[in-house]
Amino acid sequence: MKRRQLLIAAFGLPALSLAARAETGRHYTVRLISGETQNGIWRAGLDITLEQGWKTYWRMPGDAGVPPQFDWAGSKNVKSVSILWPAPKRYSDDGGETVGYKERVVFPLDVTPEQAGRPMDLALEAFFGVCDVVCIPAKFDADLLQKDASPADASLIAAFAARVPQKADAGARFRVARATIGEAGGKPALAVSLAGEGFDGDLDIFVEGNDFAYFRAPRRTADKAVVQLPVDGLKDPASLKGKPLTLTMVAGDIHLEQVVVVD
Repeated sequence: MKRRQLLIAAFGLPALSLAARAETGRHYTVRLISGETQNGIWRAGLDITLEQGWKTYWRMPGDAGVPPQFDWAGSKNVKSVSILWPAPKRYSDDGGETVGYKERVVFPLDVTPEQAGRPMDLALEAFFGVCDVVCIPAKFDADLLQKDASPADASLIAAFAARVPQKADAGARFRVARATIGEAGGKPALAVSLAGEGFDGDLDIFVEGNDFAYFRAPRRTADKAVVQLPVDGLKDPASLKGKPLTLTMVAGDIHLEQVVVVD
């Protein structure tokens, strides 16, 4: 929690512009890049490169992080911007457990115009955390006019788009068959029963949908198809029954997302 408090406090302070940080080589660089346009939808990208050891956060940042914030209000001829989130990783250190990205991440952006056939001008104001031993707030302001994509940028966006979790439907390699709330080791735990194949190896599950609880990494049980996720901050386990949760599941090169209702 200390890291989260530090970062929240830092967001209240004046932050250097991204350009200033990039020029001095302070831990990260950020840029907006243009991808391909198909069926009127322009796929752009937010490219963040981090120094070794540094990380930034996913939309659910863990128990010691802060999610990024994006403001597109200054855009022109833009009806909507859909942010695609590549599958994250879980990191643990003295500051707590966080969920996010190291080295490099590109968030693909699907941009829909207000008026088809006219160019779009994408304007972004972004705030995000960048952390190693300490955390700093990052502020990025930029705009990008719709243009033909360079092959390198289009390929980069496509590579990270391939890491965006797909919906776990009947055709998925595996899916959640059932989720129940109970106890494990004397504390609340979400038991997730899986059906299919491909989850036997390095599996992680990230849970969203309850602002007051944090679900830790899954633990194997005697039944390989059942894992338990210990829950912190949940006073009444029964309060989760009947509630929908979004589960993002990562196992090797399998990235899946599924909404489940807790039994």
